[in-house]
Amino acid sequence: MVILSETVSTVVTAVTPTSVRTATRADLLAIYHIEKASFPQPWPFSAFERFLGEPGFLVAWDDEGGVVGYVVADSVPNGGRAIGHVKDIAVAPDHRGEGIGRQLLSQALSILGDNGVGWVKLEVRDGNEPALSLYREFGFELRRRIPRYYADGETALVMVRPIEA
Repeated sequence: MVILSETVSTVVTAVTPTSVRTATRADLLAIYHIEKASFPQPWPFSAFERFLGEPGFLVAWDDEGGVVGYVVADSVPNGGRAIGHVKDIAVAPDHRGEGIGRQLLSQALSILGDNGVGWVKLEVRDGNEPALSLYREFGFELRRRIPRYYADGETALVMVRPIEA
């Protein structure tokens, strides 16, 4: 069951309840640990600090108050309508498969739409099937491929989707 409000959405799963809120400085260490556990070339800690205060920098936390996932999304002006960018999203390894990534992405897209975004883009590793499946579920479509985008030489897929006004 999904309950949406202005500030928090809650999903009740068979495992644990999870809530979403804007990231704070106190969350950064947990976010960084999830980042390091999730990606072969993790963002540096300072990258997350730069996004504090962005409405699309969200964390999911469990019923014990621990951060179990995050998303970093922002927007840039583009003529008449801003373009959104989902820059990073990850869920702690022991909480994957609980719908947390889906919940974070949904909330981030909603916030981007509320902030006047017309389109959203993201980059994903060509071989990241769980992420590709999630993004397709949300209506993202392949726009182009960028060979050797990642430091290890893997190709990135640039995916886009409109945000309904």
